Amino acid sequence: MPASHDWSACATAAVLHARAEMLARIRTFFAVAGVMEVETPILSHAGATDPALASLSLSGGLSSVGFGADRRLFLQTSPEFPMKRLLASGSGPIYQICRVFRGEERGRRHHPEFSLLEWYRPGLDDGQLMDEVADLVRAALQRPRLPMERIRYRDLFREVLDLDPFTAPVQTVREAAITAGIPDADQLDLERDAWLDLLLTQCLEPRLGRSGMSFLCDYPPSQAALARIRPAGEAPYDQAVAERFELYIEGVELANGFHELTDAAEQGARFAHDCAERRRLGLAEIPPDTRLLAALEAGMPASSGVALGLDRLLMIAVGATHIDQVLAFPIERA
Repeated sequence: MPASHDWSACATAAVLHARAEMLARIRTFFAVAGVMEVETPILSHAGATDPALASLSLSGGLSSVGFGADRRLFLQTSPEFPMKRLLASGSGPIYQICRVFRGEERGRRHHPEFSLLEWYRPGLDDGQLMDEVADLVRAALQRPRLPMERIRYRDLFREVLDLDPFTAPVQTVREAAITAGIPDADQLDLERDAWLDLLLTQCLEPRLGRSGMSFLCDYPPSQAALARIRPAGEAPYDQAVAERFELYIEGVELANGFHELTDAAEQGARFAHDCAERRRLGLAEIPPDTRLLAALEAGMPASSGVALGLDRLLMIAVGATHIDQVLAFPIERA
């Protein structure tokens, strides 16, 4: 068989060394902070119900471990659910560096298999976790004076687009996208949150993190995902907000964090809503994680958690413009 022409690594030796050194600094950071490293399964009986995520799965070869031919296991899109089960089991603060998998994601900053750092801090709220994320990033990038700012989601839309994302009707949000010159916006038929996400990614994200770290926080409740909802009336908010944040550097989204939802009934309702939405959109059925619900019912401590993309962080560290430049072997060479 002739040798393939694409056998060699994409990342240079210098980038591979930079990755190893960055991982070592991250592990040192958590060792000093007293956060325990853990490992959880890559394969799961349940998948991500979020309609925005495409889970990869496998079914072949499972008969040897007691599964029927029609049984599927899902590759993790995040280690979040098993890590929360560890929290409910009394683990205390934990972190994990792992590979995760998401279908239908390939581009300059996207790859279907990527490295994720995820950690959970019992007793911290989302604001306190933002401070720790900033300290971790400074250590990982060796930029101890890298400044940080916090920007409320609502304030960003108001200041840049003169649009209130909490109250504007869907037609107003659509018109804002058309006025902003987003390609083909006048041809799209989207729901309100999808329009807001389009405005965020196309018009607002490129402005974030240009002089340091920008933490975008206090999202609309409809975008809570797995976050708690802070009720309206708690100063300075006249609207309920999701206790969620995202981190940006140089216009690149690096992390997504939450003051975690611990209410089993509410989590079950959100799973059910996701599943109904997947059916409406004609997406594959994904079984919800009932073991997570049982763990929440048993009692998970109040915690905040965050997932940070390590490949993108390495791109920032070495000045890469494409994710393939920091991967040993991207999927086309796997």
